[in-house]
Amino acid sequence: MTTQTLSAGAARGPDAAQAKHADQVRVWDPLVRIFHWVLVGAFATAFIVEDDRLGVHVWAGYLVLALIALRLVWGVIGTRHARFSDFVRGPGQVLTYLRQSLRLEAPRHLGHNPLGGAMVVALLALVSITGLTGMALYGAQELSGPLAGLMSGMPPAVGGALEESHEVLANLTLVFILAHVAGVLFSSFAHRENLIGSMFSGRKRRSSREA
Repeated sequence: MTTQTLSAGAARGPDAAQAKHADQVRVWDPLVRIFHWVLVGAFATAFIVEDDRLGVHVWAGYLVLALIALRLVWGVIGTRHARFSDFVRGPGQVLTYLRQSLRLEAPRHLGHNPLGGAMVVALLALVSITGLTGMALYGAQELSGPLAGLMSGMPPAVGGALEESHEVLANLTLVFILAHVAGVLFSSFAHRENLIGSMFSGRKRRSSREA
């Protein structure tokens, strides 16, 4: 290989990188990305350790609830694609998008698509209720935490009901998480882009046809 060929190859490298960068647009801001991955870690920690390490479980739950509170605020005042107004759609649009997806005819969305937006809302609600029931259970059974005063003196049946509800909600949340991952992989295949990678980089492919 000649020096001229090497020089030409070196020149094409930066040009190709610049062209790829120019074809991408920033979609997910740093707060959305950090929220997403920290929430994944916090929920996984709480789910895995369960009662074996109660202190870790409880603090992971507190972190989850704090993250949800932050995301709710950011969903109102945040960047364009972080706002709920950008991706929360009515049931009709969600069902229409689902039918289009099953036929592999769903349009590409730069932010969350209607089905993905519905999943985000469902997960936020499920994780919130799971965390709140856990906090109430901690107050009822351990007489600790922010709800200890409210839950103290409750009959044992209440603690039992809370424990059952908390476990069922945690398992249901895991089912929705798996469905969410499946949806991400399906959309990645359908639109030929790495949606998991975009939640790390914050960037997605630019397209004149996106919604």
